[in-house]
Amino acid sequence: MRLDHLSYAAGPDGLAGTAARIGGLLGADFADGGVHPRFGTRNVILPLAAGTYLEIVEVLDHPASDKAPFGQAVRARSALGGGWLGWAVAVDDISTPEARLGRPAAKGSRHRPDGAELRWKQIGINGLIADPQLPYFIQWEVPAELHPGSGSTGEFSLACLEIAGDPQRVSEWLGESVEAPLEDVKVEWVAPHGTPGIIAAQIQTPNGLVRL
Repeated sequence: MRLDHLSYAAGPDGLAGTAARIGGLLGADFADGGVHPRFGTRNVILPLAAGTYLEIVEVLDHPASDKAPFGQAVRARSALGGGWLGWAVAVDDISTPEARLGRPAAKGSRHRPDGAELRWKQIGINGLIADPQLPYFIQWEVPAELHPGSGSTGEFSLACLEIAGDPQRVSEWLGESVEAPLEDVKVEWVAPHGTPGIIAAQIQTPNGLVRL
């Protein structure tokens, strides 16, 4: 179990506008990730060091976005003006969280602009919707070299994750200590005074530390 990626929902300026704004702050260009047909969403990505990545995601005018929990979550966050949606942890065997949550994982896929197909399974979006401090689980079904975080040059890395929430609650959700997926990430836990979830991510860039 490890931190896989952070998800940020596009704001009123849309996917391209949000990516340009955040990319300008970081001094980086996001890559087109493609459409998630099962979820009614699409994304752009920025690989980070340690095999993680930052995703900016937008809901599409597509029937799947009304049915799939992930599409619903993105739509709701964007309707609030956009911002941090949540975080995902990668697992080797998604049957463990499936058994604990009592339901099967959803299948996901997208085609990159170069034609490569990425496939995965994910579960836990309903938990994130109910309590945004909770991560969701993902199991990739592609070779490591196709993972979205594999293209990192090491210039950009996650220095710190600020979360409004309770580490004990997150540990119970994960089925093990929250330190497991975040052992290489500095985390600042803040008692929530409103909606729990990611407050900010501090990204180390070639030009210094940027807080998003």
